[in-house]
Amino acid sequence: MAEPTIVEIQYRPRVWARGLHQHLKRWAVLVLHRRAGKTTAVLNHHQRAALDDHWEMKRLLTNLPGAEPDQLVALLKNRVYWHVMPTYSQAKKTGWEMLKDYARPIPGVRFNESELLVVYPNGSRIQLVGGDSPDSLRGPGLSGVSLDEYSQIPPNVFSEVLSKSLADHVGYGIFSGTIKGTDQLYKTYHEAKDDPEWFSLWQTVDGSLATEEGATILALTQAMSDDRRLIEKGLMLQADYEQEWYLSSSAAIRGAWWGAELGQCDTEGRITGVPYDPGLPVDTTWDLGVDDATSIWFSQSTRGGEIRLIDYYEASGEGLPHFIKKVKDKSYVWGTHWAPHDINVRELGTGKSRLETAKALGLKFQTVPSIPFIDGIQAVRLLLQNCWFDETKAGPGLNALRNYRKTWNSRINEFTAQPIHDWASHGADAFRYLAVRHKTPVDKQQKRGGKAAFAIGERAWLG
Repeated sequence: MAEPTIVEIQYRPRVWARGLHQHLKRWAVLVLHRRAGKTTAVLNHHQRAALDDHWEMKRLLTNLPGAEPDQLVALLKNRVYWHVMPTYSQAKKTGWEMLKDYARPIPGVRFNESELLVVYPNGSRIQLVGGDSPDSLRGPGLSGVSLDEYSQIPPNVFSEVLSKSLADHVGYGIFSGTIKGTDQLYKTYHEAKDDPEWFSLWQTVDGSLATEEGATILALTQAMSDDRRLIEKGLMLQADYEQEWYLSSSAAIRGAWWGAELGQCDTEGRITGVPYDPGLPVDTTWDLGVDDATSIWFSQSTRGGEIRLIDYYEASGEGLPHFIKKVKDKSYVWGTHWAPHDINVRELGTGKSRLETAKALGLKFQTVPSIPFIDGIQAVRLLLQNCWFDETKAGPGLNALRNYRKTWNSRINEFTAQPIHDWASHGADAFRYLAVRHKTPVDKQQKRGGKAAFAIGERAWLG
C-alpha cells in the first residue's frame, strides 16, 4: 500500500478554534468578536473534512453508533461542503481567495471560478454560496454546511432549505458570526449552550487577548486602537465598539429604523410567548412579492389596545395559491385579510388583478391605504408601543424588523431616508402596512372635503 501523501497547509489554528476542530458533534455555534478568524477556521474545518476520510468516519460513528460499515462507507462518497455568506458578492470578495490559498498546495486540486467551487482529488467539493437567494440553494445533499455571519442571513435559508440538505449524509452544521442585538445567532447560542449535542463557544476580545500570542495580539490591539480613535472623531459609536469587540446584545443595529422601539419591547418583556386567543379574530397583513419573497403577519387586537403578533410566514418562489393554502391550513378564527394597494394592479399575462385571483381562491382582501413611506415608518414607531410578539412563531418576522436599516451615504457620511432592500425588507414592509391599516376612525370616518380622516397612534393622515 502506498504511503499517504503529506501536504502542509499554512494554517495555524487560533486557540479558540482547536475546540471546533476537535469536536465530533453534528452542530456548532460560534459567537466571536470581530477579527477573531472565524471564516479562516471554518473553511479549514471544511477542508479537513473533505480530505480526511478517517476523521469523517469517526464523526459519523459518533452520530450514528448503530450504523453498518457499508452504510458508513456510502456516506463518505461524493462529499459536498457549503460555506454560506450573507450575499454571493460577499462570498466572492471575502472567502474565495482565502479558500483557494488554503487549497492550492494540494496536488490535483481544481478551481471553478464561476461557481466558487473547489474540487479535491478524492472527489470531495467545497463551494461558497450566497444566502441572498434562498431558493437557489435547493439541490445537493451536503456533508457539512456553515452559515457565516448568521445574523445577516435570512432565517429560512437554514430552516426551510439547508437543514433538509444535511439529512442524506448526516451532515454537520456550523452557525458563526458576531451578534447584532438579540438576533437569531444570539438565540441559537443560548439554545445550544447547555445542549450536549452541540459544540458552543462565546468569546469576546478579552478571551483572545488572554490566550493568543504574537502577531494575533498585535493585530487585535491595533484594530481596537483604531476604533477608539474613530469614536473620538465621531466616526464610530461606542455602542458599535461594544457590540463588535465585546458582543454587547444591548447595542441596536446601526441604522436600524426601529432599534430603540424594539429595544423597549424587549426591556418591557413584550417579546415572549404570546398564545393564540380563540376569543379574538386573527387578521393577516401581507407584503406581496413578485420575483422575491411574500411575507404575512398574523395579529390579534384587544379592546385595551394591545396588538399581539402571534405568527409569521414568509417564502419565496411561490405563487398566491401557496400562501392562501398556508393561511387556510391554520386553525385560527379569521378577521380581516389586508394587502398593499398594488394588489389591484392587473397582470399582463392573465388580465386579472391578484385581488381577483385571491377572491377566486376563497380569500377576500381589504387594501391598505397608500401613504408616504416615511409616514409608514412613523406609524410603526407608534404602533410598537402597544405590540407583543411571540418570540418563536413570530421570531423570523421580528428578526426582519430588527435588521431593517437605512442606507448609508458615504459621500456625506450619514444615513439617508432610503431603506436598504434586502431579505429584511419583506417582513418590514408587511409590518409597515399593518401599522398603516391599524387605524382608529376619526369622527366615524366621515368624509371631509372628499377625503376620509384616519388617526394612527397620535398622528392623523388624510387618505
